[in-house]
Amino acid sequence: MFDDFMIRATLAGIGVALAAAPLGCFVVWRRMAYFGDATAHAAMLGVALSLAMGMSVFVGTIAVALLMALIVTNLSGRGYAMDTLLGVLAHSALAFGLVAVSFLSGVRIDLMAYLFGDILAVSKSDLMVIWGGAACVMGLIIWRWSALLTATLNEELAYASGINPKREQLLLTLGLAITVAVAIKVVGVLLIAAMLIIPSAAARNLARTPESMAIFAAIIGSLSAVLGLRGAYVFDTPAGPTIVCVAALIFAGLGLRGAAKSAGH
Repeated sequence: MFDDFMIRATLAGIGVALAAAPLGCFVVWRRMAYFGDATAHAAMLGVALSLAMGMSVFVGTIAVALLMALIVTNLSGRGYAMDTLLGVLAHSALAFGLVAVSFLSGVRIDLMAYLFGDILAVSKSDLMVIWGGAACVMGLIIWRWSALLTATLNEELAYASGINPKREQLLLTLGLAITVAVAIKVVGVLLIAAMLIIPSAAARNLARTPESMAIFAAIIGSLSAVLGLRGAYVFDTPAGPTIVCVAALIFAGLGLRGAAKSAGH
């Protein structure tokens, strides 16, 4: 069944969408879009270190993404604005990663595949990693849903309920690192943040509750993956960017629908 590369690509796209969607909702609610972008950019450094040490790209990417998150958490509030700090770290990590890759001798690496994804080259083992990572992220979100939601809504309320917002932030960061690691093969470093944010932002126009927003985001993300792959196949365009384009069109369509309904009232 998994011998057809299009079937593997479709399953990989849906797996990434299911991991990114609920997490993306928290990224949108907490206004952490730039944080997601910074974590994704840092993944390039993880790729370079993984290849240099001869270990799994998945492991190296998670390690560097978590390190980036810990650095940001510790440096924030020490005289730097959060967006400035994230901008410096994100682009520095990406630049160091690209330079480090150029020093790797005897390793053939397709930079475009890591920057923009190569979903059509997903293997059976990649598929297992993607769905394993997606299951971990979904399990984490379901397990900590109410605590994460309370900490996102109001830190004081979280403390009053016996919830530590810092711990929930760390768990969210862990989920983000895993998502970045599984998504790098599908949409690449430069487009991971788009798959986190666009389906979640589009779902806002349909949802009435936080739970329904997460579900709608998962549906929109999966639909974007399926239609984007079909579009890439028909029009011979790059698969990763085409998936993001479809998600953006869905976002625009739902936004116009919402604006028309508001004008009607």
